[in-house]
Amino acid sequence: MYTQSRLKNFKNKGRDTETMRRRRTEVNVELRKQKKDESLSKRRNVEDEFEDDPASPLSPQNKTAGMSIEEIVQGICSQDAHQQLIAAQNARKILSRERCPPIDAMIATGVVPILVQFLLRHDNVPLQFEACWALTNIASGNSAQTRTVVEAGAVPIFTSLLSSPHANVAEQAVWALGNIAGDGPELRDLVIRNNIIPPLQALLTPDISPLFRRNITWTLSNLCRNKNPPPPFDAIKMVLPTFAELINHSDQEVVTDSLWAISYLTDGCNEKIQEVINVGVVPRLCELLEMREVSIITPALRAVGNIVTGDDEQTQTVINAGALQTLRFLLRHPKSNIVKEACWTVSNITAGTPTQIQAVIDNGLMGLVIDVLNEGDYKSQKEAIWAVCNFTSGGTIEQIIFLVRAGVIPPVCNLLAVKDSKILTVALDAIANILNAATKVGATESVCCFIEQCGGLDRIENLQHHENPEVYKSAFTIIDSYFTGEEEEDEDIKPEVDETGAYEFSGPNAAPNGGFSF
Repeated sequence: MYTQSRLKNFKNKGRDTETMRRRRTEVNVELRKQKKDESLSKRRNVEDEFEDDPASPLSPQNKTAGMSIEEIVQGICSQDAHQQLIAAQNARKILSRERCPPIDAMIATGVVPILVQFLLRHDNVPLQFEACWALTNIASGNSAQTRTVVEAGAVPIFTSLLSSPHANVAEQAVWALGNIAGDGPELRDLVIRNNIIPPLQALLTPDISPLFRRNITWTLSNLCRNKNPPPPFDAIKMVLPTFAELINHSDQEVVTDSLWAISYLTDGCNEKIQEVINVGVVPRLCELLEMREVSIITPALRAVGNIVTGDDEQTQTVINAGALQTLRFLLRHPKSNIVKEACWTVSNITAGTPTQIQAVIDNGLMGLVIDVLNEGDYKSQKEAIWAVCNFTSGGTIEQIIFLVRAGVIPPVCNLLAVKDSKILTVALDAIANILNAATKVGATESVCCFIEQCGGLDRIENLQHHENPEVYKSAFTIIDSYFTGEEEEDEDIKPEVDETGAYEFSGPNAAPNGGFSF
């Protein structure tokens, strides 16, 4: 019967589920994720979506020749409302350039506080809108540039503008706050403390424009971004029902940003994972794994993978929702990063109960994991070996026999040639687990012979001289326990070869269901 104490005692290193289930805390993974997040966290508004509106200051009859920065500053600082509007419009235009917008040069003129004050000009909505757009694009820059806008007192004013009766002003305020929140944990929390979530959610009415809905969703997603430290969950969890609705929307961009938000919120403790599960998103997440669009699969898979880092019951919600069938496709996906994420997800499921491991077997996933070990790129192989190690740590004897018969030993032995000490340790653990299981059914000699035939013995012997203490201790223990050759052969458990060439075992300790065969 499965118990935590059995799992801890099964392997000499005493791995338990908490140890085997892995969150994304490795430095290299976190750095890659941060780099990806940086590219998504801020957006500049470079489109003249209001150019065709005759009432807009951007319409053809209101267009003016380009102004220099000096002329813009002079106009903004004037007391003439028309000159202020023309100057603010030109500021917006040069800050909307796709390449090298002069953000620093504009900041250096000292006009940012004046533009922030323009946000309060409810009597002059075009000026208010132009200032809002210009500040949005300044806030889309680097952290120092974003802070210039914040330090001028823009955040509470932008928050008040979320309730503006003018949709274009409210939308631009949403965009600006999204850029500020996307800068990092400090400004994200500042924005949250200004209580922007209720007015943002209130804006999500059925009749808003598609672009407006996308901007609101993206800004809400930025409020969930970053984990050092994570956002205040008590404030953020109020938006979970909104994301649960938005992942069912027909707009792919809305779904994608909502999925990223859910992936951020599941990347935490089990209590946070449970809050996400409680709003009922897991079945939809698993449905979205079947989509063709990589932009949707990636965050959906990340969210599902995060959920299965939780406890056994939380992992079971993913299994019950049918994710294992979809993972069969994802383990063969043409995008290597999807394969890697799928292997990582499987590795956290195989850290569960024998029943959950059996579900992995029944859905045909372990054969595909072995295929990744044989043929996948190195990043995917690193995740696949964790799936194997966790499987052999918590699986039953019968399940480990199944894995060996499926051909897991050769690719695991091949991984013993890599340089990564952590991967070497995990691969050695998997081999030790297999040998431990073989000992229980009297199959030690045949498994040892097969490991030797695969070149594994030579590699394990070489690893006894490895510079990493954990690696050489693991290698020494395997050699000392299974390859010393001092044990007297027991004729009752000596393997025989059947007509197919497979090893068979007889005697009182014969392996169940036909035993190990290669």
